[in-house]
Amino acid sequence: MDKIAIRPARAGEAQALSALCFRSKAHWGYDAPFMAQSRASLTITPDLIATGRVLVAVDDRDVALGMASLAPLNDGTWDLLHMFVEPPAIGTGAGRLLFRAITQLALSLGAVRLSIQSDPNAEAFYVRMGARRVGEAPSDAIPGRLLPMLEYTLDDLSRS
Repeated sequence: MDKIAIRPARAGEAQALSALCFRSKAHWGYDAPFMAQSRASLTITPDLIATGRVLVAVDDRDVALGMASLAPLNDGTWDLLHMFVEPPAIGTGAGRLLFRAITQLALSLGAVRLSIQSDPNAEAFYVRMGARRVGEAPSDAIPGRLLPMLEYTLDDLSRS
């Protein structure tokens, strides 16, 4: 893999990006019942792509290596709704480039901070990018599960 580029998601990619999210989540060894409960939160819809707030990291053959999406919350805070990297692309720099690009997109949309409800396995990545843990929040997919809540201030972009 020589070159990684970031581009907007295209109409018609929802199913492929959903499958990418599912493979990325499953990489951490979650069992089948957990993955089944997580499916809805890992689904990328055509409507989400149509917002223009979904980015895709691709290799030099335009094969998707990862994806990220945003959703507005309130008072300049935006949710990092999805951020997933194909398991073989973990550690290649695709995640770092994707995170930089999604933070730039958020900034261009008027965001001042990102709220990140992280999988426990991804928390260290976000901390390396400059996010800080601000607490825990209940999972929207798995009842009773608490997830790390992180915040990334967009004036911290120089750190990522």
